[in-house]
Amino acid sequence: MQDGGLRAPAGFARVAIFTDETGWHTRRLRQALARRGFEGRCVDLADCRFDTAASPHGLVIPGFGRGLPCAALVRGIAGGSLEQITKRLGILHALRALGVPVYNDARAIERSVDKAMTSFLLQRAGVPTPPAWALEDEAQARRIVMREAAAGHSLVLKPMFGSQGKGLRRLGPVDGDFVALPSLSSVSGLAYLQRFVPQPESPASPGFDWRVLVVGGRARAAMKRVSAHWVRNVARGARCTPCALAPGLAALAEAAAAALGMDYAGVDLVPDARQPAGAQVIEVNGVAAWRGLQRVTGFDIAQALVDDLLARRLGVTADALAQVCHF
Repeated sequence: MQDGGLRAPAGFARVAIFTDETGWHTRRLRQALARRGFEGRCVDLADCRFDTAASPHGLVIPGFGRGLPCAALVRGIAGGSLEQITKRLGILHALRALGVPVYNDARAIERSVDKAMTSFLLQRAGVPTPPAWALEDEAQARRIVMREAAAGHSLVLKPMFGSQGKGLRRLGPVDGDFVALPSLSSVSGLAYLQRFVPQPESPASPGFDWRVLVVGGRARAAMKRVSAHWVRNVARGARCTPCALAPGLAALAEAAAAALGMDYAGVDLVPDARQPAGAQVIEVNGVAAWRGLQRVTGFDIAQALVDDLLARRLGVTADALAQVCHF
């Protein structure tokens, strides 16, 4: 697609970039929008509010006066209480109800941030993914750990809403020892357990997993995350290396993103020689960071995201934009 087909008239369109912090990612998104003639404005969802007396549509989005953005990109949502998170996601739901494209929308984010729902939807869609359990009964959770251990499997205990590899623990048989399930009172009263997929590795050849970026239903780039530790998030010190986007890997990532209804997704996969495509999907990220991937891939990821939003969700002509923009 030629650049000119995606340009908006001067001063025509303002896009909200919802984020709880500004920096490298938001700067890249704003630059990508500006290249297409759009203005990106960073807004914290914590600062947005419902106000049915303020305007006919009932929302206040700082930086947009009494109007609304013509579209929204979700880059980050700050943590908070259940009530705060519900309200912030409610703003995204309300924008969608008002006809404002939200990329990814609240439904997709809710599915991906909830690891149990992710596992459920992947399994229903037939996407290879490790068996998983989410439960509040501590005795039953301990029985699951013991049963899996008897079959030779270790499990990964993950925070239901965690990210960046924080708070992960291996349970069951680990390096010749048995690691028991901690008290559920120490992990928010709930156990989300996922079967650990082991890899052959050595000091000379540390293990790896893949991160595949899917944009608009199509896998666009991949990298290996290499680390001697079994938690291979970039935020935990994993090294990013370029890799070819093999057809089987691309198909798995695309199927995972489709199962969760994502506009874009960072799909994490682990090697598994027992699977037809040689991998299983372990997580799908709906607010994925891409700084590490950008370092090892040859195309502009922010521009790919912006162009997909403009072409697929807003349309590429001034007439199409005029039907969905709100002032």
